[in-house]
Amino acid sequence: MSSSQSLSGGAPLRGSVRVPGDKSISHRSLLFNAVGRGRARVRGLLGSADVRSTASCLRALGVDIAPQADGSVIVTGCDWSLSEPEGVLDCGNSGTTMRLLTGLLSGQAMHVVLTGDGSLRRRPMARVTEPLRRMGARFDGRDGGNLAPLSLRGGALQGRSYRSPVASAQVKTALLLAGLQARGHQEIIEPHLSRDHSERMLAAMGARIERGAVSCRVEASPLECVDVDVPGDISSAAFLLVAATVTPGSELLLEGVGVNPTRDGIIDVLLRMGADITRERSREVSGEPVADLRVRAASLRGTHIGGAEIPRLIDEIPVLAVAAACAEGETLISGAAELRVKESDRIAATVSLVRAVGGDIEPRPDGMVLAGGGGLRGGVVDAVEDHRIAMAGAVALAAGAGSGRVDGARAVEVSYPGFFDVLRRLQSPGV
Repeated sequence: MSSSQSLSGGAPLRGSVRVPGDKSISHRSLLFNAVGRGRARVRGLLGSADVRSTASCLRALGVDIAPQADGSVIVTGCDWSLSEPEGVLDCGNSGTTMRLLTGLLSGQAMHVVLTGDGSLRRRPMARVTEPLRRMGARFDGRDGGNLAPLSLRGGALQGRSYRSPVASAQVKTALLLAGLQARGHQEIIEPHLSRDHSERMLAAMGARIERGAVSCRVEASPLECVDVDVPGDISSAAFLLVAATVTPGSELLLEGVGVNPTRDGIIDVLLRMGADITRERSREVSGEPVADLRVRAASLRGTHIGGAEIPRLIDEIPVLAVAAACAEGETLISGAAELRVKESDRIAATVSLVRAVGGDIEPRPDGMVLAGGGGLRGGVVDAVEDHRIAMAGAVALAAGAGSGRVDGARAVEVSYPGFFDVLRRLQSPGV
């Protein structure tokens, strides 16, 4: 894909599309089955750069991950007996890969060095390494082990009770994976419930896990490999939901989207703003709720997004800002300081992209304020090497008047390969 992609705005989006597999579930289906007993078939695995990073690291640890002719992959579990890698584990741009591997490897008697690209090496890791240190893992790295490359020596762990200052599924999952190898119980308490894919999948694999309203508790357990059908990623669907909502004359059907209640905050907020979104064929697939989502263009009004709903939509805030820029009235987004330490400073990057297409937006330390009603126009959006910013910029251009381009568009390969082609096809159905 070219590093820049041009788009014209105003054309209605019509048709149906199946968005790529859920990124969070794709990572977990590989990582969890890798240390299970037996073999598992994973269907619908997201074929993105981030998931390839996880697969590459696991192969370096001795795990057999075999692509099949039907597009699925077979993972052969090692029953918690990973092999020490000969070289450094490169996590690419994937914070999920690095943070979950720290937990997975903390209970393994080996020395491992984890690194990533320039963006990942700037992302904070202490939120994971510090609680793992308390359990007995040893870390070293830049900024006292806060920044990669990280040197990890794993071994015997002791379960603890940890009260996390942030609601983070990555932190929670890393500590669960460590707890599955530790003496005693490992408990994680969050300020709000983060996405619960890990708890669902680990329970299906036989882990001894107990769940509370905002907590979970685990003890050492063998895991049995389990087949996984990965649903469509709601974080990827979010961009098309917003694009169809704010572009007059649009109607889309998004097929097979995961609607886990810890992840569907984007739908709740858009409905509160006046969106026309309906769920069809609701069902359960591999323990995850799934539905087809029909979305039609609608007029939106401003709202306040914050509090306990932030963990349910943290990755969707850039595109929600685009929706807010197209709405009538003011929208306040607060309690989202976590955006400062994503693949980019997503508060700063979102402010830049909305201003680039004529929107009225002001940053806050933990969010932003948007004054809608002015409409959007063409412009040039800098994706700042961030896939969510690249796709949010594309949605803004597709909804606006005129044309423009996204620089750094290649970043979408991290989570939604071919996104720009999909968007253009939906703008010109039947062509």
